[in-house]
Amino acid sequence: MKILLISPKSKSSTEKSKKLIFKLRIHPTLTLKQLASVTPDKHNMKLIDERYENLDFNLNFDLVGISCMTPEANRAYKISDKFREKGIPVILGGWHPSVLPKEAKLHADSVVVGEAEYLWPRLLKDFEGGNLKQFYKQNEAVNLGQIRPIKRKPENYVSFTDAVQSSRGCPFRCEFCAISNNEYGKLYRKRKVEDVVDELKSIKQKYIYFFDPSLTIDLDYTKKLFREMKGLNKEFKCFGNLDSLAKDDELLKLASEAGCRIWFVGMESVSQKTLDFLGKNNSIKDYKSLIGKIHDYNMSIFASFIFGFDTDTIDVFDKTIENVFDLDIDEANFGILTPYPGTPLFDRLEKERRIITKDWSKYTENNVVFQPKNMTPNELMDGTIRVRRGINSFSGIFKRKVKSKRVSCKVLSQTFLSA
Repeated sequence: MKILLISPKSKSSTEKSKKLIFKLRIHPTLTLKQLASVTPDKHNMKLIDERYENLDFNLNFDLVGISCMTPEANRAYKISDKFREKGIPVILGGWHPSVLPKEAKLHADSVVVGEAEYLWPRLLKDFEGGNLKQFYKQNEAVNLGQIRPIKRKPENYVSFTDAVQSSRGCPFRCEFCAISNNEYGKLYRKRKVEDVVDELKSIKQKYIYFFDPSLTIDLDYTKKLFREMKGLNKEFKCFGNLDSLAKDDELLKLASEAGCRIWFVGMESVSQKTLDFLGKNNSIKDYKSLIGKIHDYNMSIFASFIFGFDTDTIDVFDKTIENVFDLDIDEANFGILTPYPGTPLFDRLEKERRIITKDWSKYTENNVVFQPKNMTPNELMDGTIRVRRGINSFSGIFKRKVKSKRVSCKVLSQTFLSA
């Protein structure tokens, strides 16, 4: 059977940006590869990441599978409708179809709800037997130790990076998080360290993204992983909690020796009132010393901030610009609070009648899709743009790099590649 798996682009992934990168893949994905890895070998698979490849609707397949998050949902539905018009059955899955399966079913022959590793082989068997069900729901958390290693095949674009996932799930369940608020997303699960290391050895690329929600949930596990990674000659980026990370010198030393170059941390805000509102244990007054500790081990901080919390007032933008420069943050991302369907945040704002639009293509953290509490939508949008321009302009980037004494062509190029 000929199967096409698609990762659709969002509205923000323009044709112009695709031409600029000349099919140079910067940000790898794992979802399609994970599905392909649990597909029986008898099937002929083709994987398309629409950010880097054009989709040819004239190709013939027996079955099409599409996985999408909320920002890609409209595009996924459009693709699905086109293939179904040609008489090709389509399966929809991923975060968005999982939380809104009835909506997704309007555009698909079947919808996969939840993690797909167990469901996908069963679905294919049903399809071959003419017994395809309308919905397939995962009723147990996937045991990561039972999943086959990812099959990595030659791709149609240049790729200097690849990705791995050593663990899945996050127990903290932030109100706005689309990962930890699904049925099994809150359950933290780990792969065997030796399996992860073997997979890393099989990857030809030197630069790796760890797709774990956080590598500071189980520090003993992470330390063991980093010990085994020493000598692999990899450089990688990963997610973690700043407080847990910076207060453990052994972890920092092992991370640096294993090849960690950048830690992604969700600082969320420079307002202690907001952090307390979110239930975070972090203290703003400790940020500078914690970041300095990570710098001491020759690793950088990529911090993410969010604007639009109910505790945010109009002065949050100027305070953020001032603090980011003062804290010696290497790279930063500034997003607009986005109430993804399926999260407690969406349910609360929906109940309060503060959702402005359900045009899913706008749910990119670059648009205001709800009514903020202490400012207008335009003020939230304009303030976010002003912070981005002030911090992530070339002069702002250079100022941060020089201040932290880690400026180099390599670091600057990484900044632009990850922007």
